[in-house]
Amino acid sequence: MSVAGTSTAPEGRDARRTPAPRPGDAVVLDPDGLPDGLVVADEHGRVTCFNAAAARITAVRPADALGQPLEKALPLEDLEGRRWWQLTDPYRGLAIRVRQPERNLLLPGGREVLVSARYVRDEPLGPVRCVVVSLRDTEARRRTERSHAELIATVAHELRSPLTSVKGFTATLLAKWERFTDDQKRLMLETVDADADRVTRLIAELLDISRIDSGRLEVRRQPVDIGAAVSRHIQAYVAAGQSAGRFLLRIEQPLPALWADPDKIDQVLSNLIENAVRHGEGTVTIDVTPCASPREGEATGTSVTVSDEGPGIPEESMNRVFTRFWRGSKRGGTGLGLYIVKGIVEAHGGTITVGRAPDGGAEFRFTLPVAAPAYLA
Repeated sequence: MSVAGTSTAPEGRDARRTPAPRPGDAVVLDPDGLPDGLVVADEHGRVTCFNAAAARITAVRPADALGQPLEKALPLEDLEGRRWWQLTDPYRGLAIRVRQPERNLLLPGGREVLVSARYVRDEPLGPVRCVVVSLRDTEARRRTERSHAELIATVAHELRSPLTSVKGFTATLLAKWERFTDDQKRLMLETVDADADRVTRLIAELLDISRIDSGRLEVRRQPVDIGAAVSRHIQAYVAAGQSAGRFLLRIEQPLPALWADPDKIDQVLSNLIENAVRHGEGTVTIDVTPCASPREGEATGTSVTVSDEGPGIPEESMNRVFTRFWRGSKRGGTGLGLYIVKGIVEAHGGTITVGRAPDGGAEFRFTLPVAAPAYLA
C-alpha cells in the first residue's frame, strides 16, 4: 500500500481512462478515499500523510500539517487534559509496544475524537519506522448512545403506568379484602392481569429490539397457514367488540407452502392489524396472495397486504415509519412496533413496504419467501 498527502493521477495519464486493475496488479490506495482520518508520521516524527477525512475531523488543512511534527499537527489531549503524545511517547517508549487501542481524546477547542495508533517496526523491538494514526468522528457513537438512552427512557415511562396500577390494586386488595364485593375484586384482578400482560409485552419488545440490533433474532421455521393466522386475529377483534363488517379478508388460492416462525409471524400480523384498527378508519382489508419470492433461488413467495380507509401516512413520513419511536398519531404506543415488524420480516429473508391504499389509507405489504427445507425440494 502506498499513501501520500495528496492524490493525483500518474503524469501524462487521464485518470478517467486508467484501466481497471487486473488480478496480480498492485493496488495503490488513495488515502483521501478512506472514510476515516489517516495520519502517518515517519521515523523522525514528521507528518507524511494527512488525508481529507483527517482534515475534516480536525479542521486542519493538509498543507499546514504535512512536514510538521506529529504532536504539533495533531495536538491531542486525554480527558484529564494531559498531552497524549507525551504520555504515549511512541518513538522513545516501550520497544514492545506496537499499537494504541482506540480511545476518546480531545482536539483543541474540546472536540472529542476517537483515536487509535499503530507503531510500525522493521523488526521486533526495533526502532519505530512510522506511526499510523486513525481518527474517527464520535458523532455516530453519540447518535447510538442517544438512541439507547431514548429507548431506556421510553420503556421506563411505559412500564411506570402498569406497574403503578398493579402495585396500587394489589396493596388495596391486601389491606381491605373484606370490604369489597366479589364483582369489585374481579374487576381489580382483571385490571392487574391486563397490566401484567402489558408489562410482559413491553419486556418482549425490548428483548426483540436487542436481538434485532445485534443480529441475533432467531427464526424457528415451521409450516404456517398464513390465511388461518389472519382469520384468528380477525376473530379475536370481533370477540372483543369490533364489528365483523369492519374486516375484509381476501385469500388468493393456491398459496405456496410457507415455512416461517409462527409466533413471530403472529407478532407481525398483530401489529399491522392493530395499527389499522387503532389509527385507521373504515374497512380493514387484508389480502393474502402468492407472489414472486424476495429470495434468490425460489420462484414463489407469499405476500400479505394490510390496508385501511383512514387518513393514511403523510408522504414526508413514509421513510421514517420503520424507525424507532415513530408514531403515526398521538393515540399512545411506544413507537417500537413497526421497527420490530421490519426486523422480524427481514430475519425471515422477506421485505416490507409502506404506501397509500387505493381508498386513501395506509397500506403495509410484507413478502416472505417460501423457505422450505432442502429435503422437501
